[in-house]
Amino acid sequence: MDSDPTPSPRAATPRERTTTILSVLVRVLVLGAALSAAVYLVPLLVSYKMWMWLVVVLLATAALFVLYSTKRFVPAKYLFPGSFFLAVFLIVPIILTIQTAFTNFGDGFRGTKEEAITTITNNSVVQAADSPIYNLTVATTGSAVDGPFSLFLVDPDTEEVLYGADGETVQEADPQAVTVTDGYVTAAEGYTILTPKEVNAAYEAISTLSLTVSDTTAIKVQGVRNAFEGTKRLVYDEASDSITNTDTGEVYTVQKVGDSDYFVNAAGDKLSQSWKQNVGLANFERLFTNSSIGSQFFKAFTWTLVFAFGSVLLTFGLGYFLALTLNDDRVRGRRLYRSFMLLPYAVPGFISLLVWSNFYNKDFGLINEMLHLSVNWLGDPTWAKVAVLLTNTWMGFPYMFIVCTGALQSIPHDVREAATIDGASAWQTTTRVTTPLLLVSVAPLLVSTFAFNFNNFNAIQLLTEGGPFPAGEYTRGGTDILISMVYRIAFGGSGADYGFASAVSVVLFAITGVMAALQFRATRRLEDIH
Repeated sequence: MDSDPTPSPRAATPRERTTTILSVLVRVLVLGAALSAAVYLVPLLVSYKMWMWLVVVLLATAALFVLYSTKRFVPAKYLFPGSFFLAVFLIVPIILTIQTAFTNFGDGFRGTKEEAITTITNNSVVQAADSPIYNLTVATTGSAVDGPFSLFLVDPDTEEVLYGADGETVQEADPQAVTVTDGYVTAAEGYTILTPKEVNAAYEAISTLSLTVSDTTAIKVQGVRNAFEGTKRLVYDEASDSITNTDTGEVYTVQKVGDSDYFVNAAGDKLSQSWKQNVGLANFERLFTNSSIGSQFFKAFTWTLVFAFGSVLLTFGLGYFLALTLNDDRVRGRRLYRSFMLLPYAVPGFISLLVWSNFYNKDFGLINEMLHLSVNWLGDPTWAKVAVLLTNTWMGFPYMFIVCTGALQSIPHDVREAATIDGASAWQTTTRVTTPLLLVSVAPLLVSTFAFNFNNFNAIQLLTEGGPFPAGEYTRGGTDILISMVYRIAFGGSGADYGFASAVSVVLFAITGVMAALQFRATRRLEDIH
């Protein structure tokens, strides 16, 4: 009698069943967490009109369910996490920076046109003799120092409770969600009530808050415990897209001043508040056509190249020399010496830079005291550059020492012996055999080190803060590289200019990418050594 050739399926072992159950539970938990996060984020992103992030959240959630709810798409299961975080933390910021480069985003140009109109009209509120006075309570959903702040108002006549955040239209509070004691709100659901002392400490920010009541009235803060409802002197007319001063009759219409739109009257006087808007290539034109900015950019670019190339050459030269020295079998105690070489690498760079900045003090610095010098290290542009290169060399050579030590130990000893047998001296063996072989593996790291130092913001900001600065110059100091110059433009004392800083960042990104590509192309020639 013929037997059935089809083997019977093997029963799963208890361990396999446990593994299957655990994998299903993990997938359910992960997908449930992703769905919960999406349900929470989508309404917030819609309310704040953050459309790009809304698309990212929806696509990521959909991809998670498609990939991990089935046993298909196995390669994509492994590729998705890395690709997702690459897009969120690298690609999206680059896209946002490029978008910002084509806007006037900065101080005075932060919000939308509607928000600018609200700010202009609410700031023009004046108090009349019959203006209603409210009992004021300040609350926050964040910090008592930085906010964001909300105002809770109690009408002393009707005990009606109103509330709202800056620029919002005032609305009536739910009586069940607030507690009123002696005519003041003392508790509010979801908010932290500020004490009078805390209100006084943050009063500079709180005093500018306002709530819209109607097109012609708004509520302004008056002291620590009161607010008043006043009349707007500046009223916006949507039909004509203009703002009228009700006291003087002046009409402000939208006109372009420079690269941005403002509300301007017939005499050419503009209202200070504008809004974020697209300015096209204006930021790039300003960079390349403004002689003052162009000159500063070129000087910063030149010093950036010197700083990046100098840092790579000095750190590599010192690290390679020490690695060669301690790679010699005749040196005793090599492990101990190598441990000492790593000490600068073990100290956090943030601390090292601050300590070194004190070493360079002209009057009390360790360097001048020990060497009996009076060099103005950080006050003279040339000496400040020398100080930056010396400090960066001290911080960077341990990395090169580690890399070169590993590369030297990977080179077969027979290669050096063959060169010696062929009559090569120690110097010839090092320069013509060992170094070319070492560069094959080290060259890509040198390129990445150059790119890192090209944007090494900490080394400049923590050591010299970009200084010293020439008289009357605040955009670029004597040691400012491009990235620290961009930081000064974006967050400088003259006001933040994120749009222009983003334009400079885009140019900087392009320069760094081109130079890195050229260097990688040049290092490919070393592959011929093999």
